Amino acid sequence: MVLERVWKALLAIVVVAVIGLLVLQIGLVSPPWAEDQAEVRVLDGDTGDELAAVDAKVADTPAERYTGLSDHDSLEDGDGMLFVHSSEDERTYVMRDMEFDIDIVFIDAGGEITAIEGARAPEAGENGNGLEYEGRARWVLEVPRGYANETGMDVGDEVEIEYE
Repeated sequence: MVLERVWKALLAIVVVAVIGLLVLQIGLVSPPWAEDQAEVRVLDGDTGDELAAVDAKVADTPAERYTGLSDHDSLEDGDGMLFVHSSEDERTYVMRDMEFDIDIVFIDAGGEITAIEGARAPEAGENGNGLEYEGRARWVLEVPRGYANETGMDVGDEVEIEYE
């Protein structure tokens, strides 16, 4: 009888743990150890001079990456969003429900910019799903449109990320 209760208790603990892990993996809840903010510094690939420093909100769960900046009205210069993926891969970003234009900066696992795309907001009648921008990345940084050009960011520049 006692052994049966112990097994039932262990089974209940395992079930609760598995459900908890699934909820975290799906992104329904952010884990308490997840980073909320990061300082992203872009350094000239040749000289090492700092070109830009961006205070970025971190999107590191599937739900946060799906929503992205679509729940924002605008971004100020020096602000952005850093999308964090577990590995480097070809990434496609869309302008779903966006209200403003942005630059999308694709960064590989070594911290090097692989592509910069100027992305426009959807026009009336568009939802933005068809506005696709691709690049190879582990991290993707979104900043106000024109900010990459104004600061001199370019493919091959180095990126340093410090989580706050």
